[in-house]
Amino acid sequence: MRITKLEHAAVVIEEGGKTLFIDPGKFTRPVAADASTAAVVITHMHDDHWTPEQIERIREAKPGVPIFGPAGVVAAAAAHGIDVTQVEAGGAASVDGFELRFFGGEHAVIHRSIPIIDNLGVLVNERFYYGGDSFVAPTGASVEVLAVPAGAPWMKIAEAMDYVESVAPAQSFPTHEMLLSDAGKALSNARIAWSTEQGGGTFRALTPGDSIEL
Repeated sequence: MRITKLEHAAVVIEEGGKTLFIDPGKFTRPVAADASTAAVVITHMHDDHWTPEQIERIREAKPGVPIFGPAGVVAAAAAHGIDVTQVEAGGAASVDGFELRFFGGEHAVIHRSIPIIDNLGVLVNERFYYGGDSFVAPTGASVEVLAVPAGAPWMKIAEAMDYVESVAPAQSFPTHEMLLSDAGKALSNARIAWSTEQGGGTFRALTPGDSIEL
């Protein structure tokens, strides 16, 4: 398995000659999809995690590609003529060599004035976990690689650190950091690294285009 970080919240996973896209949004450069694309997972409806334009690029390369997301994503995508298969916390899906399990249910609180939307974390092939905009850990899983949010209006670094310690991954890397300065990224990386090391894991300070091979 190869896990490649893209800009902000987007991740690409390659396994057995197939590709899975997770959360290609507006802060991510246009994705380069091809016929090897097996599926797309969208954790929630915010546009830093998906845009119709990004999904259309993928669909042009692979017509009929399965797209998975919670109810809010299904409704938002339908408004653009895009079909999304609804998934829920506790649910699972299997497609082209990718086994997906979904966790959570709600986006982290941004502010009491902002409605809470649905959000699902995804565990891929029992090895890689990305929680979207939530710190809900996957239950019953031994996570090899964890994508850790580094900066967002809905979080503070203490929450990310506690999250990493609760999951205790073998490896971790930062995601959701487009709003941070270089200094902010360095600070978050140091804190996430410390938390990963408490569980015996290794932190990888990936930047867009960098990969982890398993």
